[in-house]
Amino acid sequence: MSAAPYFPPRGDWQRVEAIEAGFDPQRLAGAVAFARASETDWPRELVTPDGQLWYAASMGEVPPTSLPLGPIEDRDAPSGVVLRGGMLAASWGDIERPQVTFSVAKSYLAVLAGVAAGRGLLPDLDARVGARVRDGGFDSAQNAPITWRHLLQQTSEWSGTLFDRPDSVDHNRSVGLSGGEAPKGDRRAMRAPGTHWEYNDVRVNRLSLSLLRLFGEALPGVLRGEVMDPVGASATWRWEAYRNAVVDVDGRAIASVPGGSHWGGGIFVSTLDHARFGLMVARDGTWDGRRILPPGWVRAMMTPCPLNRGYGFMWWLNDGGVQFPSAPHDAYLAMGAGTHVVAVLPSQDIVLVARWIRKTAVEGLVGRVLAALR
Repeated sequence: MSAAPYFPPRGDWQRVEAIEAGFDPQRLAGAVAFARASETDWPRELVTPDGQLWYAASMGEVPPTSLPLGPIEDRDAPSGVVLRGGMLAASWGDIERPQVTFSVAKSYLAVLAGVAAGRGLLPDLDARVGARVRDGGFDSAQNAPITWRHLLQQTSEWSGTLFDRPDSVDHNRSVGLSGGEAPKGDRRAMRAPGTHWEYNDVRVNRLSLSLLRLFGEALPGVLRGEVMDPVGASATWRWEAYRNAVVDVDGRAIASVPGGSHWGGGIFVSTLDHARFGLMVARDGTWDGRRILPPGWVRAMMTPCPLNRGYGFMWWLNDGGVQFPSAPHDAYLAMGAGTHVVAVLPSQDIVLVARWIRKTAVEGLVGRVLAALR
């Protein structure tokens, strides 16, 4: 292991033998075999024969809300990488093909909020969003009190319809918890912003649109210039918008991108580029001497929400072992349906990316990687 932090240069990544990275080779190979054997039970074709998005339909949505608003592609076989000290200790599957990544995009939005904070555009997370974003989305009595912190922690209770999707489509959706109060999509009474946690993709898209208005430019361009190019990501990733998500920004037509792929679109990115993103966050928002995120932002992202200790700013946390009891309690993860995981294990200096693995197998994979440490 190198004494100085290693940052992979663009277009290259130093591979290291498992034993040199501090792993037992056979056990690490066993972890990789487990990941390959734990392929998701999702179909390879993510659009059903009648044109619905398989993921939306699997949650009980019906047309029109189960129909795609943005592009989608068939999935691949499982892939992943294990980094130790930033170096590539193991990999499996096609780690260079850009693929849809579902809600891992939410964690990219949280990083972009950090970029906005670093630019001075977001000096106070507890300021009302409507004070800066004046597009009508925060004018109602329900939405006016919403703060940036509420949006980032998924406690905003924003109410409305955005890009033809009402917020009620994800009412009572409690991903990662024991379950909602009623079946997903059953309309419920709204609560005051900051008093109820709910995993709601319409509200995440409202955060994305609000960040677009804050920056005054398209988020994919901000992500490329401020994050992905500095960390040496490939040129293959892209962030696709819905066909009906073009908005006016100071007289310019700009597409607002979604924070996931619930209704298509979202971030299409390779496993290796995910790993660069995860390594940047693991290194406290820095990359080879360059500060990408302002000091303290990573800590803020990983601070548990008062209403859900397993969630920070669009990142899943393992505070108290709430997500994975056998994993380190300081671990944090970007997760998306399918399942896609960018896991950071700070105490072990490990970044793990796994894609198209069964959600129930994620803890087993993390446990096997940890058990492989010498």
